Amino acid sequence: MSLDSQFSFLTDTTLSDSSPTPLYYQLYKLLKQNILNGTLDDGMQLPTELQLSKKFDISRITAKRALDELSAEGLVARKRAKGTHVTHKYEPKPIKAPLIGMLQELEFLGQHSHAKLLDTAFTLPPKEIAAEFKLKDTETLLQMKRVRSRGKDKEIFAYYSSWSKGLDNHIDKDMLESTTRLQIFEMNGIDIKHVKQMLSAEAASVEIAKALDVEPGFPLLTLIRRSFDNNGNLVDYLHARYHPERFQYYMDLTP
Repeated sequence: MSLDSQFSFLTDTTLSDSSPTPLYYQLYKLLKQNILNGTLDDGMQLPTELQLSKKFDISRITAKRALDELSAEGLVARKRAKGTHVTHKYEPKPIKAPLIGMLQELEFLGQHSHAKLLDTAFTLPPKEIAAEFKLKDTETLLQMKRVRSRGKDKEIFAYYSSWSKGLDNHIDKDMLESTTRLQIFEMNGIDIKHVKQMLSAEAASVEIAKALDVEPGFPLLTLIRRSFDNNGNLVDYLHARYHPERFQYYMDLTP
């Protein structure tokens, strides 16, 4: 029997005979990881001992021991003639971004989430934004609207609206979704030297509520970030809105 498509994460995986870690434990860890991260949902039936033994070229006894280990931890239930079913309910925890500096924060979010570009254009900013950048009446900025999501279900946790100055090169949708903002500025020869951030809260507007899949008026965590170049000029103004149940900022303070 072949493995169903829902177990596609197994197709490119092998177990190592040369590893000091026993084969049963390698298989147990692989299955456990996919149970804990939600790939294998609560109630899903796992492959049989025979399927696992054929897939990984191991004995049925080895496959059985791996499944028995999962059962002993309460992650699966095994019943004769009914197979092995997941009994762990995945509950995603909110992303906790560290307030330890812009570089680390951008790197953290880039590794733990996915960006989707909603809209981008070079346009005249509203008066309050133009004043922030000290622009002339005819000067334009690059406006971007994006959302960030995490996990296999692509649960959206953040909505970003930003205004940027000096970004003329290497701007396309794929790049904006796969490259950190810091790297984008570096590509355009802009060296960000100083960042100011302010945390607050606000009620979700109709547009933002739709993007975050919440009701208008839903309370959101907000962050305004001003980024400056080495001459002290403002080059980026970011207004971020976060779903408070899906995203948190944390600080680790020492005397």
